[in-house]
Amino acid sequence: MNKTILAAILVTVAMLGFTYASIEMAGGLDKFLSGGDWVNMLAILGAVVLVAATTFVVTKYIRQMQNDTVGGKLADENWDGIGEYKNEAPFGWALIYFGTIIWAIWYFLAGYPVNSYSQIGEYNEDTQVHDKKFEAEFAGILKDPEKLNEMGESIFIVQCAPCHGLTADGMGGKAADLHTRISEASVKHVINNGANYLKTSFPGGMPPMLLQDPAQIDAVAKYVANGFKADDVAGKEAFTAGTCNTCHGENGEGMPMVAPKLNAMDADMVAAVLKDGKKGAIGTMPAFTNLTEVQHKAVDAYVASLSKK
Repeated sequence: MNKTILAAILVTVAMLGFTYASIEMAGGLDKFLSGGDWVNMLAILGAVVLVAATTFVVTKYIRQMQNDTVGGKLADENWDGIGEYKNEAPFGWALIYFGTIIWAIWYFLAGYPVNSYSQIGEYNEDTQVHDKKFEAEFAGILKDPEKLNEMGESIFIVQCAPCHGLTADGMGGKAADLHTRISEASVKHVINNGANYLKTSFPGGMPPMLLQDPAQIDAVAKYVANGFKADDVAGKEAFTAGTCNTCHGENGEGMPMVAPKLNAMDADMVAAVLKDGKKGAIGTMPAFTNLTEVQHKAVDAYVASLSKK
């Protein structure tokens, strides 16, 4: 008897024996075949068929590799003497190939995921509906500063307080203290590194190193952080020497689309930061794209009001 066939028989017997042993450990063959439990009976039949089919297929191809010879016309090209036969692709393979392409197009466009239910899609649709209702319900709040601030405070507690703190004091330097327009450290950072993060409101940005003298940088930082006090002559002179007044104005009042206001925290500045995010001496603040227009304006108004208290 051929060794391959003998090995196949031995493997089949061993696999069927392992299947039988597993059944005995689970309660015995009688238990599985009694009571008309078709699920267990089909499971046993499936195991036997699987073992037999696997052994037959493997044996067939092993014997084919042992005995068959390949014939046909070789292609002109070869790689290090290794040629390739000009065999046409089986017709069945071609059908499967093109059928798979057609099925894939249907699957993505009509079956799944483009044309199917998803929890994320349902959530996004519900959110859009809720946002429209929210905007309609609170459209008139923009004319009521008190209620707008109340809404802004509520949103601030949820969205901003984790970093800036409930009192917006920056939690010991972990984030910006929103009760002041800007700190000395932030002014120095912008002078030394420039600023181009508020691209929507101020697309030109600010180049670095307009001032290089450390004494002048310190003077400007103190002058701006302390609110452009008139008696700070050295700070004002340094501010002018660095051409800061050209864009930010003589008293830091800013210029639309050119440079932000420095002498006070206003709603426009808050809106710019929320829209584009911010990079500064403390670190990076992400942009907030999950707020509606009314919510944006509410937060803008609330944060702007903090520096006036």
